[in-house]
Amino acid sequence: MPSSNGNAVAEAPRDDDFDHTYKENEGPKPPVIIVWKNVIMMGLLHIGALYGVLLIPSASFLTLLWSTLCFFISGLGITAGAHRLWSHRSYKASLPLRIFLSVANSMAFQNDIFEWARDHRVHHKYSETDADPHNAVRGFFFAHIGWLLVRKHPDVIEKGRKLELTDLLSDKVVMFQRKYYKLSVLLMCFFIPMFVPWYMWGESLWVAYFVPALLRYTLVLNAAWLVNSAAHMWGNRPYDKTINPRENLFVTLSAIGEGFHNYHHTFPYDYATGEFGWKFNFTTCFIDVMCFLGLAKDCKKVPHELVLARIQRTGDGSHRSG
Repeated sequence: MPSSNGNAVAEAPRDDDFDHTYKENEGPKPPVIIVWKNVIMMGLLHIGALYGVLLIPSASFLTLLWSTLCFFISGLGITAGAHRLWSHRSYKASLPLRIFLSVANSMAFQNDIFEWARDHRVHHKYSETDADPHNAVRGFFFAHIGWLLVRKHPDVIEKGRKLELTDLLSDKVVMFQRKYYKLSVLLMCFFIPMFVPWYMWGESLWVAYFVPALLRYTLVLNAAWLVNSAAHMWGNRPYDKTINPRENLFVTLSAIGEGFHNYHHTFPYDYATGEFGWKFNFTTCFIDVMCFLGLAKDCKKVPHELVLARIQRTGDGSHRSG
């Protein structure tokens, strides 16, 4: 679908453009320091989620429907919010939409918007290097969850401090969410998903906690992590065969449109993060609806001629039109 203002050309160099001048330090790598608190918490979370799977047959249809709705809302807090709006500034959102996306982001509980966007810009600028927070060269496990279980590489911290982040610091919605992040997470990620089915249609608190809260949260986490892991390892590279990110249909479906990853790393400023509009891309559909309602505008889109030229120049020959 077309964006609100048609095609838009890329801006001058930005913090999400890959930095070809960066060189990894020679010599031995710094020691890996395990954060045992995170290991234990992630372990308990996934055990709780597995138990939640066992409770699915005992959950009411409305509870399962509510869990699905919470999955999509929290997913949009990452995809349409922290990622496409605040990390890449690929479109503009009105205050009501920014507030909704910040609340949805708290429901997703994957670090506050400021920290998420900062780390994501570092990821794009130094992708697959020591300065990449979830460097996929270090293997699937590290890129998927391992990076959250160890201390950051010193280069990740150093490069993150050097980014220009005034747009985030001057955004009152971002700063408000950052200030009250822990409280917003307790409310949106755990209490509201659990309270609504218990209060509204009499679901047991036990099922309401383990299914729409814990299991839904864990599924959203892993859907987002697959973008960092699977979409950097498996799939085709129709736009740029010289980079690791791939087009991965499974990731596209699970992460509501974020699996067109070779396209996204080739054209990070495109609001759709893919070439084919609404096809398998719920987030792009959502943004376009917000534009139609007047809640979003100025969506950046890569001209089709530029995409075709890039395919011819650096693609792996696997491109299909549509």
